[in-house]
Amino acid sequence: MSLQTVTEAIRRKVQGDKELGAVLKLDLADAGVVVVDGRKTPTEVHNDDTPADCTVSASLADVEAIMARTLDPMQAFSLGKLRLDGDMSVAMKLSSIF
Repeated sequence: MSLQTVTEAIRRKVQGDKELGAVLKLDLADAGVVVVDGRKTPTEVHNDDTPADCTVSASLADVEAIMARTLDPMQAFSLGKLRLDGDMSVAMKLSSIF
C-alpha cells in the first residue's frame, strides 16, 4: 500500500460524512502525511503538511494493518505504534475513518 492508496481509502470513507469540525493529520514519517480537514464541507483529504488539531503518527505498515483490520487501533496505541499529539477527542473521530 502506498501513501496515495491510504489517502484514497480515507477519502472514500469520509465521503458524505457530516462535518467533523476539526483537522486531523496522519503523519506517516518518510511516507508523507494525510490530512483530513473536517472543517470544510465536504470533508477534504489531502497530502499537504498543514497544521492540525490533532496529529496521529504511525508507520505506513501499521496504518495498512489497521485498515486491513489485522491490528486493533487501541492495541497499536498501547504498544506505542500510534502516537498522538494534540486534542485526543479529535483522534477519537479517527475511529470512524478506520
